Amino acid sequence: MLYKGSCHCGNVAFEVEGTIDGALACNCSICRRKGSLLWFVARDQLKVTTPEDNAAAYLFNKHVIRHRFCPACGIHPYGEGSDPNGNATAAINLRCIDDIDLDAIPVQHYDGRSL
Repeated sequence: MLYKGSCHCGNVAFEVEGTIDGALACNCSICRRKGSLLWFVARDQLKVTTPEDNAAAYLFNKHVIRHRFCPACGIHPYGEGSDPNGNATAAINLRCIDDIDLDAIPVQHYDGRSL
């Protein structure tokens, strides 16, 4: 299925193809503060429909995940990194996708704080 989403102001917009079968809620220092629900897909399933430069990037800790956010409204719609096998991945913030029922998506809690 094709989903569309964006930051709050629309400065960073995207489309993502796939099946949402679950979300991840991480308690690391940044995810806990953002309150995002993450859905991981291959990076090529994510198409940013606004100029790539509209999204700023934040790196911290091991500098392996590019936390992408809108510098205008501050919302974090997605992140970019690699899976354990080195494949490019995207972590989509499900709270930024239009017209989905978040309550119907099972959430797995991940202890990123302890890593």
